[in-house]
Amino acid sequence: MRRTRRAVGAVLGVLVLQGCTAGPVARTADTPFDVLVFSRTAGFRHDSIPAGIQAIRDLGAAAGFTVVATEDAEVFSAASLARFEAVVFLNTAGDVLSGSQLSAFESYIRGGGGYVGVHSAADTEYDWPFYGELVGSYVARAPGLQQITERVEDRTHAATAHLDPTWVRTDEPYGYRTDVRSSAHVLATVGSDHPYTWCKAFQGGRSFYTGNGHTPASYAEPAFRALLLGGIRYAAGRAKADCRPETGYTMLYDGSAAGWSQAGPGGFTNRDGTLSSFDGLGLFWYSAKEFRSYSLKLGWRQAGDDNSGVFVGFPPGSDPSTAVNNGYEVQIDATDAADKTTGAIYGFKSADIPARDAALNPPGEWNTFELVVENEHLQVFLNGIRINDFTNTDPARSLTSGHIGIQNHGPGDEVSFRDVRLKELP
Repeated sequence: MRRTRRAVGAVLGVLVLQGCTAGPVARTADTPFDVLVFSRTAGFRHDSIPAGIQAIRDLGAAAGFTVVATEDAEVFSAASLARFEAVVFLNTAGDVLSGSQLSAFESYIRGGGGYVGVHSAADTEYDWPFYGELVGSYVARAPGLQQITERVEDRTHAATAHLDPTWVRTDEPYGYRTDVRSSAHVLATVGSDHPYTWCKAFQGGRSFYTGNGHTPASYAEPAFRALLLGGIRYAAGRAKADCRPETGYTMLYDGSAAGWSQAGPGGFTNRDGTLSSFDGLGLFWYSAKEFRSYSLKLGWRQAGDDNSGVFVGFPPGSDPSTAVNNGYEVQIDATDAADKTTGAIYGFKSADIPARDAALNPPGEWNTFELVVENEHLQVFLNGIRINDFTNTDPARSLTSGHIGIQNHGPGDEVSFRDVRLKELP
């Protein structure tokens, strides 16, 4: 169902997030959408279900999406599901669908629908392989309510961008049958390496799951509500994210700026695991090591119409013009000419603009770049979608070896960076 646009920033603006970073920059409104909340149980029934339904209704009222809550499985028909951009399995348990309902939901996901699983959604439909793959794993054990410390691995996804690197709360940390790292992108873990919240693209649709949500009190927590909102927005296609599986990366910046150097005027503030640019024109570059073939990933956010870029393949030097003249810049500012806009190899090659526009989150929200450098070949991925494919032919430049850096463009340009990590390739 489509309606007129409504402001969505207020829902996050009113959240006083305990244990979280400062509130997000104001963002633009989502196109309105519709969400189905399904909470049928054929096993253990959580007393938190009513609180969960009300929390999602509250989020929808503030963020501009409608909510239909039901335990009637007859809604799982092609005609009924077509109304919704996302379906939330809220503490479902056991076998809750049958026959044509299973087929209708599979077709819905393959047609681009979104799924959100909350807590015991992973304790559902053990004999339906499609569902198990959609969620990512099934519950293997339920150890009971306890205080847990969640380690946030990705602080750029809409569901986790508001969180500190660690999040202490009370919940029931399920054990799962399989490790989801090979099939999903892990957003948060319990302890050192027990995935607890993750996302994935799946057979044409999108899937988001969190193990949080056991108690009624959970749904009154602003931080958990914000996580639910981000997961729903991702599943509904309103927040873009790179949810490809990821292993083998080394953090170059996760709050510590060891190994980095500033070239030129201005610089970056370093707070809450976030680098934010001021003044310039300068470059914050990783001086500790040159890299050859690699995949570089990082998150970035514009406050508004701001300018910055990511530089690769330049020699060491204290003058930022060294990177400009001898390396390549992948641009961030989305309002410039085609060869100087987000995803462009600045001054050399435009991004695929339709693909870029489809993958780009607006100012106020986090985006992710992956820059893959192999020999003289540079590929740019925005939120998991390839938007540029460039081969260097300039004898004055070379991508075969060099440093990486981020630009502080000048007064008034505020761009922030997080989770800078790199994997060296063979």
